[in-house]
Amino acid sequence: MNDGSMLPLIELRAVSKSYRKGGERIDAIAGIDLVVEERGMVAIVGPSGSGKSTLMHLVGAMDRPTSGEIGVGGHMVNRLSPRELTQFRRRTVGFVFQMFNLVPNLTALENVALPMEFNGVARAERADRASSLLGQFGLGQRLRHLPRELSGGEMQRVAIARAVANAPRLILADEPTGNLDSRSGQMIYELLQQISRERTVMVVTHAQDLANLANRVIHIRDGRLQDRPPSVAALRRGQESAPAQPSS
Repeated sequence: MNDGSMLPLIELRAVSKSYRKGGERIDAIAGIDLVVEERGMVAIVGPSGSGKSTLMHLVGAMDRPTSGEIGVGGHMVNRLSPRELTQFRRRTVGFVFQMFNLVPNLTALENVALPMEFNGVARAERADRASSLLGQFGLGQRLRHLPRELSGGEMQRVAIARAVANAPRLILADEPTGNLDSRSGQMIYELLQQISRERTVMVVTHAQDLANLANRVIHIRDGRLQDRPPSVAALRRGQESAPAQPSS
């Protein structure tokens, strides 16, 4: 529970997103209210077409709502100018995609350094940080490899390193294990869980194993939230980390 000492990282109030398909109006998101606290992993799950990715795109300012208010990290995202939106995405949010979206002609090191270059980080500093991140993620021997020379799991770890390169408060991951085998997927699960100890990770997933690792699972159907209590795994982690209570 929020004790009032810290504002939520994400707050959506009556957010809707509609669009026209032919003569028909499609309500992709319908009046969602949502509050997400700082740090931890939140899994968004639901059937195809339920609005999962639309919700993530709105939170990450990749799309604008038709109505409602979206606050992320102290920014009212739906009120930002195009220039302010670009700065918001560069500094506050890191993105991880199912298809990796690495630049094919850049090495692993250069891919991770790229967002830091956009933020004006000096060349030596961004090279050091990119190298350090890739080493932490088990890719210290792959710094000079191009994406085509990496496995799917390795490419996704490069993508995650790139997402955290500018130390954003929020990581948005859209089906991050959708193109991976089970072993590689497990490594990505564990890496995202590790990252969520320091920042908020919001992940859209069909993978129940990944959802089970989340501190909170949010179900969405037909553009509406069907929130449920935290997962059993999250409750167990909370019990294990809670300080012992003095006996009466």
